[in-house]
Amino acid sequence: MSSAAAKSGWEVVIGLEVHAQLMTKSKIFSGASTAYGADPNTQACLVDLGYPGVLPVLNKEVVRMATVFGLAVNATVARRCVFARKNYFYPDLPKGYQISQFELPIVEHGELFITGADGKEKRIGITRAHLEEDAGKSIHEGLDANSGIDLNRAGIPLLEIVSEPDLRSAQEAVAYLRKIHTIVRYLGICDGNMQEGSFRCDANVSVRPLGQEELGMRAEIKNLNSFRFIEKAINFEVERQIDLLEDGGTVKQETRLYDSDKDETRPMRSKEEANDYRYFPDPDLLPVEISEEYIEAARATLPELPDAKRQRFLADYELKESDAAILTASRAVADYFEAVTAATGTKAQVAANWVIGELSGALNRDGLEIGASKISAAALAGLLNRIQDDTISGKIAKQVFEAMWDGDGSADDVIDAKGLKQITDTAAIEAVVDKVIAAHPDQVAEYRAGKDKLIGFFVGKVMQETKGQANPGQVNKILKDKLGG
Repeated sequence: MSSAAAKSGWEVVIGLEVHAQLMTKSKIFSGASTAYGADPNTQACLVDLGYPGVLPVLNKEVVRMATVFGLAVNATVARRCVFARKNYFYPDLPKGYQISQFELPIVEHGELFITGADGKEKRIGITRAHLEEDAGKSIHEGLDANSGIDLNRAGIPLLEIVSEPDLRSAQEAVAYLRKIHTIVRYLGICDGNMQEGSFRCDANVSVRPLGQEELGMRAEIKNLNSFRFIEKAINFEVERQIDLLEDGGTVKQETRLYDSDKDETRPMRSKEEANDYRYFPDPDLLPVEISEEYIEAARATLPELPDAKRQRFLADYELKESDAAILTASRAVADYFEAVTAATGTKAQVAANWVIGELSGALNRDGLEIGASKISAAALAGLLNRIQDDTISGKIAKQVFEAMWDGDGSADDVIDAKGLKQITDTAAIEAVVDKVIAAHPDQVAEYRAGKDKLIGFFVGKVMQETKGQANPGQVNKILKDKLGG
């Protein structure tokens, strides 16, 4: 619950409807391409356009994808599900109806777990997940007072995932959404690209007095496509509803849009009820019968899921809890980390630090996904091995990493080309230490008088003299021996 709502005696109730675009090559009921970025209306065939006499044919891959999602969230996969027509008029819906699922969806009664605001695990129910086709897109920019219609998205396969109203704050809503986002990407059924619209969310938000069982009137915020905007939109809507109710007003059941520029929600239309859509089974599509054998075959393809992987990372690699959570938030990142760990003799936590720190920083800086990393897992392991065997220090390793990222070759290539090998010759380090001690008699006197923290000053001077290449452990030991004497 948001602190503002709790202080004012209100409880927030949120349910989310997530639309995940399934990663099929063709649409749910036609052979048209699903590739992103094509010119308007170049990927819409006669089926998508709703021409008379054409018939939809179900893409069997969407059934498999919905099935593995249901299994991943511990849901019931229906042995029989039915496609229905959801009737409404909108310019980007050429048939005058959307093919979806209503009374008999393919997935029901699932669950997942998030970490609540109190740090404890919280169960969030998943009411259902059903298959449907996407509508087209209305375009208003650059057309003066006109609007354009792009039907490339018409017929794109979607899995709509509907939560129970179990979420009690914007922060919990974002945690739930991130968990769904992680799961669909782990399963390889959705790329999760929010900017391209392949993962988006509608939020149903209401408030009620603390202790009241009956739900308050809800408003639905449509088409939220970033985690940050979702949190901001919900927080605004919560405050709007509380202010309205405390002023003696009533909350209308309506659909609202979030304006990120003004950081506010505004009315879009009154909210329809299910009977407004006049649902009925689609006469052109047979019911889908799913056998137990099919479900078990799908179960056998499930990867290790995020929660299980996180627990294994904690147990097998003895990582910090926060690091295990970060590494397992992406299947690709987790795989990269394990590849580094397998190829290096260093501790797993050290590998985790580099993947989360230097590597993630470089990826973010260049706007890259880990699959496009300029340093392979094997190459990063090679760098960590040079730290492990004292060829270079951890500080020099960061310099080597940047050179590797810029394409200067392997860790060994960079170390040799730039002469970065660590100085481990005791006599050479002693000569520099003697020089530094002789140059700073005042600090030597202070150190010997008990100001032990000055050891850092001397180490810094020695490292400066050796351009960071002296072995830090040896420098510390030799300095303490000589200063102590």
